[in-house]
Amino acid sequence: MGDVLLAGPAVRAVAANADHVTFLAGPRGSAAAALLPGVDSIIVWDAPWITDPAPPATQNHMDTLLALLAQEDVDQAIILTSFHQSPLPLALLLRLAGVNLITAASVDYPGTLLDVRLRPGEDFPENLAEPLRALAIAKAAGFTLPPDDAGTLAVRGIPPLQPFRPAKPYVVVHPGADAEARAWAASAHREAVALLAQRGHAVVVTGSAEETRLTSTVAGDSALDLGGLLDLPALAAVLQGAQAVVVGNTGPAHLAAAVGTPVVSLFSPVVPAEKWAPYGVPVTVLGDQQAPCRNSRARICPVPGHPCLNNVTADEVIAAVEALLLQRKTTGLPRKVDQ
Repeated sequence: MGDVLLAGPAVRAVAANADHVTFLAGPRGSAAAALLPGVDSIIVWDAPWITDPAPPATQNHMDTLLALLAQEDVDQAIILTSFHQSPLPLALLLRLAGVNLITAASVDYPGTLLDVRLRPGEDFPENLAEPLRALAIAKAAGFTLPPDDAGTLAVRGIPPLQPFRPAKPYVVVHPGADAEARAWAASAHREAVALLAQRGHAVVVTGSAEETRLTSTVAGDSALDLGGLLDLPALAAVLQGAQAVVVGNTGPAHLAAAVGTPVVSLFSPVVPAEKWAPYGVPVTVLGDQQAPCRNSRARICPVPGHPCLNNVTADEVIAAVEALLLQRKTTGLPRKVDQ
């Protein structure tokens, strides 16, 4: 979800200058792709070199993508891989599908697989935020945002918030993450929720259908538990209605940014915060960004005790939430900011 949402500004740049935009997404990102302004159609295909766990790289699996691409009659392709992913396997399949113009960023020599190649660290900085990286790739292909587009994240098709609107302004706490190394402890989340409630904040806890036990534990008797009750558009509505969101480095953090809600980011440094922190909204990053796990891309914490996040206290989270709320109240700044 996060990868797809961060590509949103680049998608809008392409859509402003193209007749039709097809978005190729994995199964976990396709629902987010449907929310992106500018997307006309979606191909859902699980890339064996991207997902974890990955599907077998069989001839039948590759043929499925080639057949889907043939139906779209693609003129050109822009590959928006992240900094740690290679665009070349997909570029090879796109060539086999007859795509004549392919643009991507690649550290490795692409030979004839790419027509336009950007070199990370040369054509753009290595530490560029992911939305700006994607925009740079789109620009190299000839696509730029219209002058009236600020380049922040955005989604469309957000439904009315009812029936999940609390009786007063609320804070969302999203305790789940798609990797253990990126998660703050459930007990710490529960303590933070209880402290927020004690200080007079209404709290909503969100999570997927697989996280209902976690959300129930975190919500306790202090919060409204919406675990397992929201599809992605409904989650966007709940996040949009919140005063602030407390969340780790996971997809809903970027969804919160896309709907303009300030974020307290419990950010494990297994990937760089300057690239992956919520983009374009007021954000406070908590967690030791110099911890030994830094830049390891680990999914399971390699450091005993998970100190990068477990050393964050519930009191620090409450202070960060209240500072963001005070900032909005005293400055009158819009939720989204220029970055």
